Formats: sequence, structure tokens, C-alpha cells
Amino acid sequence: MSQKIIFVTGGVCSSLGKGIVSASAGMLLKNAGYSVSIQKLDPYLNVDPGTMSPFQHGEVFVTEDGAETDLDLGHYERFIDENLSRFSTVTTGRVYSEVIEKERKGDFLGGTIQVVPHITDRIKNKVLQASKYSGADVLIVEIGGTVGDIEGEPFLEVIRQLKAEKENVLSIHLTLLPYLQASGELKTKPTQLSVRQLRAAAIQPDILVCRADKNIPEEILEKVGRFCGVENSAVFPCETVSSIYEVPLRFEKRNFAEVLQRKLGLKIKKPKCAEWEKMVENIITATDELKIGLCGKYNELDDAYLSVIEALKSAGYDIKKKIKIEWIDSEKLEKKSSSEWKKFKECKGICVPGGFGYRGTEGKILAAKYCRENNIPYLGLCLGSQIMAIEFARNVCQLENATSQEFDERSDTQIVHYLPDQNSEISKGGTLRLGAYECVLQKNTKAYECYGKEKISERHRHRYEFNNEYRDILQENGMTISGTSPDGNLMEIIEITDHPFYVGSQFHPEFKSRPNKPSALFVGFISACNV
Repeated sequence: MSQKIIFVTGGVCSSLGKGIVSASAGMLLKNAGYSVSIQKLDPYLNVDPGTMSPFQHGEVFVTEDGAETDLDLGHYERFIDENLSRFSTVTTGRVYSEVIEKERKGDFLGGTIQVVPHITDRIKNKVLQASKYSGADVLIVEIGGTVGDIEGEPFLEVIRQLKAEKENVLSIHLTLLPYLQASGELKTKPTQLSVRQLRAAAIQPDILVCRADKNIPEEILEKVGRFCGVENSAVFPCETVSSIYEVPLRFEKRNFAEVLQRKLGLKIKKPKCAEWEKMVENIITATDELKIGLCGKYNELDDAYLSVIEALKSAGYDIKKKIKIEWIDSEKLEKKSSSEWKKFKECKGICVPGGFGYRGTEGKILAAKYCRENNIPYLGLCLGSQIMAIEFARNVCQLENATSQEFDERSDTQIVHYLPDQNSEISKGGTLRLGAYECVLQKNTKAYECYGKEKISERHRHRYEFNNEYRDILQENGMTISGTSPDGNLMEIIEITDHPFYVGSQFHPEFKSRPNKPSALFVGFISACNV
């Protein structure tokens, strides 16, 4: 069977949920028995999101093979439960840098380099390469931004070319139906104009998905289909729901998978969604709240910690608990803010996620100290685990000046330091310890209890490691090194075993957590919080 390609574009405005639509289509096709992979094409000129601010771009999601990617890849993996790769992420910056590098080498033999065909051919090659590498029956390709963006025009040209050159290339267009309070109605003109812009690029959408915060009447869907040249059965409402995981089930009530398969020339098979339906039922019916503190410096910025939040919530779904995230500003903890500490002490557990830089770290150290001394469950991720070691070294091992090389280059008590062979002069992009690495767990520890096996594999994204010079003094004073690299040289998990739950991982377990298969460390943490 020849491989099929689905392109997903968006119109009117950003943040409508192209990633969720792409992931939902993938989930339904996979549950119908087809293999699926998903790719994100981002129009920005950064080579990858690795050096972009979380305030602008949200979290950086890391794949098994160490690619730093857009957060939408996290949605893809959580919905289709497949590990994606470096082939699943492409930016304009990477495409241009590769083309220019070839030009500098003389590969074009002095020819004039142009957007068409050189840039578009490179993008097209990336799409076909991802399709071939994955070996999937269907590749879903989300185009970042909106139709009409100047930087997105080469990507639209690629869609046009592939639809002309290949069979079974499908176009899904997501657009907004805004609601006007004054007139009390949903308006279709923005959608019509968006489709007109897509047609101006010689692309006729095969499927329309209409986003709205209100219920969309059938006559509105029929009107959209009629004016946009899309059959009624291929116009789908996408109304705001309480959980993103409801979206594919809402689609399937209107036979979304059947329409996809018919238009792709696939044999029609009904998706098996019983497990997903049970998970969504747990989400919807969970009313008993469990308040968890998320202690960081990107306060109330969900996208900065998206995978962590989803992993916490998923562990809650597992025991039919509704996880309520309480944002704890670590900088306010430093300033002894009574209101912030009041919020902190109302939480059943505290999670300190990863991050970079010194700002707010003293507040995180205070948070770790309070949890350790008061038997409050604590989960430290990457930087959060390093914070644990620094706090323990200062207040238990009596190493008052204990810190990280990241925070103080001149300190003579660096509990955490650069990875081997790295230093302060190294480039910031793509030079971290990235991707999946094996970890060996010590029996009779909290970590082993969570995973239930001796060897695990988790994903990393960090430049700093625990300093082995302090390994002995940490252990002598009661800190357990419960997980190490297979050669024993790198400390990967630390904990205090006789604490209800006081565990820190150098890796990021949130990246492999799934809504219906939550991460083992998060399950252990939430279970301890639920006592």
C-alpha cells in the first residue's frame, strides 16, 4: 500500500488547536488498525525551539533520538502512543540553513538559489523523508501558523505540489467561527475568507474543521460546506470541551475516521476506542480534587510545563482524582511572601520541574527543604532533582556553600557541575544531553517500587550533572542514589527512601507519559499525595 499524507492547516488566527486535530486524526486512524506518524512544519527561522524562551514558545519537547521540538509533538505522542523522531520536526530556519550550506559548498554549481524550487524542494524532501523513515501507512503533517502568513507560503506551495504529484494526499483546514455576543450568532465569513486564501494558493481543502466556543448548529455547518466547496459529511464541528482528550471521540460521533479513510483510499475500518472512552470517562467523572503545587519561575504559564501538567493529571486520572495545579512562584518563596507560603502549605505534594538559570532557585531550595523536613511528597525533575541535592548538602551534610556550577562558576562546592567535556564557552543550541538513555535502578528504593523493574529508559535534556565528588557524603548522610547510568558513573535518580516520597530524576519522565499510560514516577508521586 502506498503511503498516504494528510496536511493540516489553520486559518483566521493561531492557537485554534491544529495540533489537537492532527493528533486526534492520528489516534482514530491508529485505533482503526493503521500505522500513523505525525510531522510538524514550523515557519519560524529558528533552527529548532531549543534556545527559544518558554514565555514565547512554551516547553521544548524532546524525542527519543534527542531532537528538541515544538510542544505539539508532545500532543502527538500522547494521542497516538508512538515515539516520534528528528524527522518529525522541521523549521524554516533548518531548511534555509541546509540549502545555504549546500550553496556555500558549490553543490548548485553556481546556479541562482530561489524559494521555488530550492526551498520548496527541500521542504518536500523533508516530508517524503519522514514518510519513508516512519514506514507508517499515514503521515499527518501539521503546518504551523495560519494561512496568509508570509513565512508559511513555501509550505502551502509544497502542499499544492504534492497534491498534484501524488495520489491520496489530503488537506484538512481548521478555522474559527467567532461568536458575536451583540448579535448572538456565529459568523462564517472569517472561515470563508480563510478558505479563499487557501484556494488562492491552489489548494482546495478536502475536510473542514470549525472551531467555536459555542454549539454549532447544523445549518451553519451546511452553509460553511456550501460556500467553501466541501461536502457536508466532511465539515466537522470542533467545539470547546472540558478535556482535549474528548476531541477524537466527538469527531468519531460524526464518522471522522470513515471520512478520512474514504478520502485516502483506505479500507474502511471502525476505530476501537473503548480504552480511550474509559479514560475520558474517568476524566469527566473525577470530582475529588487533589491539590498539587507546581513550583517554578514561569508562573501560571501552562505551556512552559505542558508535559509535566499532563503527566500529573494523567496520574490523577488513573485513580479517578482531579488534579488541581496550584502555581507556586519560587521567587515569592524567597521573599517570604506569606500568601505564597500559605498556598504552598495547602498542597498535598510539590513538584519542582526543570529549567535553566539562577532566578528563583533559592525559593525552590526552600521548597525542597520544607518538603524534606515535613514529610510532604516531593517530585524533582531535572533541575528539581539538582535542587534536592543542593538543599541536602547545605542543610544535612553541612556544606553551607553548596551550589551548582550553573549558579556560581567560582564556587568551590559545586554539587552539580557541567557534563564531562563541556564548559561555559560551549554553544547553547543542540549541545545538551538529549534523548533516551538507560538507567539501572537499585532494589528496595522508591524508584524501583515505582517502575517495578531494574532497567528503564527515559529522556534527558540537561547540561549539568551531579558531581561524583560529593556522592559519598550525600549517601553517608542518608541520600540514596537509586538510579544510575549502566556504567554507574552518572547519578540519575536520588531519593530519601524512608520519606513518604522524596524523589528526583535527572531525566524528564513527563516526556514518555501518556494519558492512559501515566509515567511510573508520576503515579508514585500522586499516590503518595493521595494518602
